[in-house]
Amino acid sequence: MKVAIFLGSKSDSETMKKAAAVLKEFGVEYKAFVISAHRAGDILVKTVKQVEADGAEVIIAGAGLSAALPGVIASRTTLPVVGVPLECVTPGMSNGLAGVDSLLSIVQMPPQIPVATVGINSAKNAAYLALQILSIKYPEIKEKLIAFRAKLTADAEAAAAQGFDF
Repeated sequence: MKVAIFLGSKSDSETMKKAAAVLKEFGVEYKAFVISAHRAGDILVKTVKQVEADGAEVIIAGAGLSAALPGVIASRTTLPVVGVPLECVTPGMSNGLAGVDSLLSIVQMPPQIPVATVGINSAKNAAYLALQILSIKYPEIKEKLIAFRAKLTADAEAAAAQGFDF
């Protein structure tokens, strides 16, 4: 396993499975866990230590509302942690802040305990960032990223050549 994905709640799975899909597309092994930082802190710490021992090199953590999960994980490991702020989709819970609360909770980490943070619900970008981190060590991932970016450019060029009609 190169990447560990943590979700604070099963209700986060629809968004966070997009990170898993990107990792699968690039052939990168991952393992996912649903563990609340608030309800199961001891289990979370134990699991973070286990994924380190199992060889994880990057952690992606998605959380909504107070969004403590990425920060708690970052406080317990020196592995890079990519935080995904999530819009709350839990039935019965307020959705009024549209994930801005989560974004601010994750991005405003105290000094010395950083969490790389992507946009609200941007689990795919979290996976792409994890791939970029891994590409420093793994040339095969770097080559796949280069090919992927080349295809993005070719697709954009083809779309531009077609023009656009209203």
